[in-house]
Amino acid sequence: MASILDEYEDSQQTRQNVQPHTAMITHTGFVNVRLEEEKPIFNKQRIDFTPPEQINHLMVCSNQLCMSLGRDTLLRIDLAKPDQPNQIELGRKDDSRVHRLFLDPTGSHLLISLSSSECLYLNRNTQKVRPLSRWRGHLIESVGWNKVLGGDSSTGPILIGTSQGLIFEAEITASEGSLFNNNPDQYFRQVHSLEEDGRAAPVCCIEIERGWENKFFIIATTRKRLFQFVGKVAEGSEQQGFSSIFSQNQDLLPSFQEFPVNMGHSEITFYTSKLRSTPKAFAWMMGNGVLYGQLDSVRPDSLLSDVQVWEYTPDIDLSFNKPISIVLTQFHFLLLLPDRIKAVCTLNGQVVYEDVFPEKFGALKRMIKDPVGGLVWIYTERAVFRYHIQKESRDVWQMYMGMKKFDLAKEFCRDRPECMDMVLAKEAEHWFQNKRYLESAKCYAMTQSYFEEIALKFIEAKQEDALKEFLLKKLNNLKQNERTQMTLLVTWLAELYLNRVGQLESDCNTVVFKETRDDFRKFLNNPKYKDCLFNNRGTIYDLLASHGNVDDMVYFSVVMQDYERVISHYCQHDDFAAALDVLSKHCDAKLFYKFSPVLMQHIPKKVVDAWIQMGKRLDPKRLIPALMNYSQMGSTQQIHETIRYMEFCVFELEVTEEAIHNYLLSLYAKYRAESLLAYLEQAGTHASEIHYDLKYALRLCAEHGYLKACVLVYKIMELYEEAVDLALQVDVDLAKSCADLPEDDEELRKKLWLKIAKHVVQEERDVKKAMNCLCSCDLLKIEHILPFFPDFVTIDHFKEAICSSLEDYNQHIEELKQEMEEATESAKRIREDIQEMRNKYGVVDSQEKCASCDFPLLNRPFYLFLCGHMFHYDCLFQEVTPHLTPFKLGRLEELQRKFSAATQSSKSRHRQKEESDTASLGKGTAGTSREQIKSDIDDIIASECVYCGELMIKSIDKPFIDPDKFEEEKSSWL
Repeated sequence: MASILDEYEDSQQTRQNVQPHTAMITHTGFVNVRLEEEKPIFNKQRIDFTPPEQINHLMVCSNQLCMSLGRDTLLRIDLAKPDQPNQIELGRKDDSRVHRLFLDPTGSHLLISLSSSECLYLNRNTQKVRPLSRWRGHLIESVGWNKVLGGDSSTGPILIGTSQGLIFEAEITASEGSLFNNNPDQYFRQVHSLEEDGRAAPVCCIEIERGWENKFFIIATTRKRLFQFVGKVAEGSEQQGFSSIFSQNQDLLPSFQEFPVNMGHSEITFYTSKLRSTPKAFAWMMGNGVLYGQLDSVRPDSLLSDVQVWEYTPDIDLSFNKPISIVLTQFHFLLLLPDRIKAVCTLNGQVVYEDVFPEKFGALKRMIKDPVGGLVWIYTERAVFRYHIQKESRDVWQMYMGMKKFDLAKEFCRDRPECMDMVLAKEAEHWFQNKRYLESAKCYAMTQSYFEEIALKFIEAKQEDALKEFLLKKLNNLKQNERTQMTLLVTWLAELYLNRVGQLESDCNTVVFKETRDDFRKFLNNPKYKDCLFNNRGTIYDLLASHGNVDDMVYFSVVMQDYERVISHYCQHDDFAAALDVLSKHCDAKLFYKFSPVLMQHIPKKVVDAWIQMGKRLDPKRLIPALMNYSQMGSTQQIHETIRYMEFCVFELEVTEEAIHNYLLSLYAKYRAESLLAYLEQAGTHASEIHYDLKYALRLCAEHGYLKACVLVYKIMELYEEAVDLALQVDVDLAKSCADLPEDDEELRKKLWLKIAKHVVQEERDVKKAMNCLCSCDLLKIEHILPFFPDFVTIDHFKEAICSSLEDYNQHIEELKQEMEEATESAKRIREDIQEMRNKYGVVDSQEKCASCDFPLLNRPFYLFLCGHMFHYDCLFQEVTPHLTPFKLGRLEELQRKFSAATQSSKSRHRQKEESDTASLGKGTAGTSREQIKSDIDDIIASECVYCGELMIKSIDKPFIDPDKFEEEKSSWL
């Protein structure tokens, strides 16, 4: 018993192995090969279980199996724990037997209908079977479970069908109840009754389902009638049950469907795709066949839609082998007969599977489907079987394809590309035969059929639009690395579009022509084909040219950003404004350089406006060829626009290129003389500020006779003599302004002024102007210009100048005398101060200390300053040395070396025992030298107090620590 569901035994005979198909390539391009035998859809397995007593009834729901054995035994098995069966004795002492078992969808509540018109209740969590006292007297034939409110502890409102055609509403709870009421049934009341031919008929089946918008529908069947009850339960009143649905149309007969044949019982089953969802289909096993179809809770008249009747096959005789049970799956219903099972496809009504059970197991009793696990269970008195249903939809696509329901066929072969291809090919052929060529082309494009074959079909049918649609779809399905195929399709499509556009243009069909042209341009502008079109743009241009389609060629050039071709086209057709618009829109400098010469010839003002708008994005040097060509040969407007652009470059863009300035200078010299001098003056007065070539400017001005401009250039070149010589030909005042320019060279200034004076005297013979020259230049005297005058000129003309000159000389002499007297007086005062300083002295106390080292001062040679500070010689030396300039520091080192040498020489002479006049003279000379060196050293280190003098003032902004030695000093403190 422990292995009741662990081991299985296949009760079917071993079928012959299906030989695998040989691999072959079909017309679709797929390889059709089966590597192993496909498993059957319906796979039967026998449970290795031998019951101790015969099996009366069996129910399975939510992996909970309940089995009635013999007369008084109930076996419960949790399929998740098959090795732990639970056996319960019903404890019946009378002759009553189990009539039916009813297990709710959760597997928690079991109802046991007895042949004695009694009913027992057993909860999954208890071992105690409890009688339902209110149900006594009714033989229960069917139960409609509440899938919405049913749970482990309560069934919620449920419907009960009896053998007398009565429908009751009841509710059962798993609690033990109170002291005075220990019944599990909360209530039990009649809500309706069913009849056949005016007599009560047993309620064979009853089902409760909830549809849209909280609408409930109830389906109940008798032996040959199917009843429908539809209605809404008021919100918040679901605990009150479904009596309101039956009472809503009390005066009207409920909707039912009747069949004339009665085989004594009927059974209805539903198919639900997901647990607790609304059923989608139904199958009703009744007298003359199986009624099956779809359920639609939205329909107002009936829940049943797409209803069909499958009539029993001739081998089913209601007198001997009546159908026992029925189960509905997604695409089949399983019909259980006393010795076999049939599986019928609901799509075409064909029997697709039939299995005969061996006689050794006895007659088949019933078939049940677990709504949660999806397994189908069949039992006899001595055996239990289980069916696995797998891949039920694998061949459905073929049926839908045969029914020409191609959308449904494609739904069921999405993960099987070879099947999808067959469906698409069949659909395409169907549309082609019905002359719906566009739909056919779309389907053919998604298949793997031979490309040439399909293309020829549309060509032979003269369906150019369908061929174009086919090629477009094929093109969209290509991958980016399939470049050859993409090139072929793109070129072919371009040819088809051009042919169509040409036909419509000649037919003068304006609307269709515009639509076709728009489609063609969308094709050319499609980003997916951009690379392909760009790589084959030469071919596309040739096609466009062969069709004479200029407008689309221009559009294609814009799409390919081949603006050079677009501009060339406009220029060839003398549409220069359009060419300039393209240039201005895309701002390509290279194209400006290339096409500006042509455009400047025809629309100079617009071209210059475009150049100015481009600003610094253009290099003016590269535009000079266009400017020079048409400024020399063109009209006045072209010359004017050329000068305007050059002025923009120089004054607005501040271009410093010499070529630009030279060209503007040449334009001014040729066409605008009035602007030449202003430009030269504005350009600057120093060679470093000038951006044009001075020599070129000088030659240009000289060729055109612009003397003032030449003088200005000479001045900038600092050729003052040439400037003065040329200025004297124009204006004396101009020459005077040139003569004063060499401020640092008095000789040159004097020479230039003499030239001016000579010119005034000899050329203009104007004595007054000559005298004015003397006033203008302080370097000229009357004696300098007298040689320029002729002999006949009397002295009266120079009387005032000579007197003025003599007065200047006298005044200068007096100034010199005064300066000499002041110098004599200053020297006298200085000598007196020196004598006074020699006699000045200071008193040093024996306790005085050095201001630097703080040691007694009189221990070593020291210095005393007027401020009162006193320093040792060596201390002062150390204080002053860091502040000396490199020159003084070098001088000090040199003096120290000389002083040391003189000291050594003096000591050696003192050791000599002989003293002569020559030696004394030498000693005196050496002493004088040492004193002089000592005095020079004092002048360097003791010229001022190191604490009060200029050295201390200069060091106020210096850091206490030398920056170069900061890190070293910092590390020493750590």
